[in-house]
Amino acid sequence: MPRPDGRVPDQLRPVTLTRDFLLHPEGSVLLEFGATKVICTASVEDKVPPFLKGQGQGWVTAEYAMLPRSTNTRTPRENRGPSGRSQEIQRLVGRALRAVIDRSKLGERTVWVDCDVIQADGGTREMASATATKPPVMAAVRVPSLQPTAAIRDCVAAISVGIVQGQAVLDLNYVEDSSAEVDMNIVMTGAGEFVEVQGTAEQVPFGRARLDSLLAIAESGIRRLVALQRRALESRAERVFKL
Repeated sequence: MPRPDGRVPDQLRPVTLTRDFLLHPEGSVLLEFGATKVICTASVEDKVPPFLKGQGQGWVTAEYAMLPRSTNTRTPRENRGPSGRSQEIQRLVGRALRAVIDRSKLGERTVWVDCDVIQADGGTREMASATATKPPVMAAVRVPSLQPTAAIRDCVAAISVGIVQGQAVLDLNYVEDSSAEVDMNIVMTGAGEFVEVQGTAEQVPFGRARLDSLLAIAESGIRRLVALQRRALESRAERVFKL
């Protein structure tokens, strides 16, 4: 069956990464996956959480939020603290980042990565993770005595996959995600190692063959996202990168 937007099963939505998107943060990126748009910024503080004081290591953490009209209907602001969903996503982004950051090379500094969804059409948690490697690198550029990429061991990216109408598909939009028989989020490093695998049978259980097909299609998408990140890391002249 054709997908709602005409893509083939293993096709990503059009991806655009725009770096230095905002004026004030040490690092900032706008990432667009089709109609979904997420701004990620990085801020550096010269302190670490109490449990890391005196250890000579830095910390990398994340916060996540959605603007009220990033969705079809208004989502109330989380004035009393992040919802359970937001907490889950920001922890996912933090874990993904720390998997590829050498915190001993940050010194006793904290890099805050803020991921704000300005328009949502599925895949926001994966986009936050896919964007996340770049802002810490950019933040490090403005930290005296720290080499721009010294603390970065590898890229990290995430993608959604699922079974929709019996078929394994890559990078689900909202329509597909809301009707998927199986929904899965995969986080991997540029070296092809898994950071996180979250999979749920929304309707009926799935077997090992379907799991393997989902992992394979996810890996193919993540390779393309990692290639985009590496282009953004290596280029000094360009600001906008597309897949």
